[in-house]
Amino acid sequence: MLIYKILRSPEWDVLEADGQTAGSPLDRADGYIHCSTADQAPDTARRHFAGVPGLWLLALEAETLGAALAWEPSRGGALFPHLHAPLRRADVVWATRLPLIGGEHQFPPLA
Repeated sequence: MLIYKILRSPEWDVLEADGQTAGSPLDRADGYIHCSTADQAPDTARRHFAGVPGLWLLALEAETLGAALAWEPSRGGALFPHLHAPLRRADVVWATRLPLIGGEHQFPPLA
């Protein structure tokens, strides 16, 4: 199962340069990397990244993240995937930019 992480361009640049990241300021403050399922990712973008240009969408294979991945209640009690470890570049299955068109981020088909 793929899960998804949205990063701002500077956060993506750190991941590319260093091979890992502790994520966004919110991730670092909360002590884990916030991720989303395919169904949750577009709403996450609307709620937390509205109008923000230069975003990246990263796909991660949940099964390979091991015990560091926990499914925890968040928005409305829904379970969200949270990575309790640094996000490693090696864990990224694919990454793509999220174009901002008409104020909305355009997502590729997600599985």
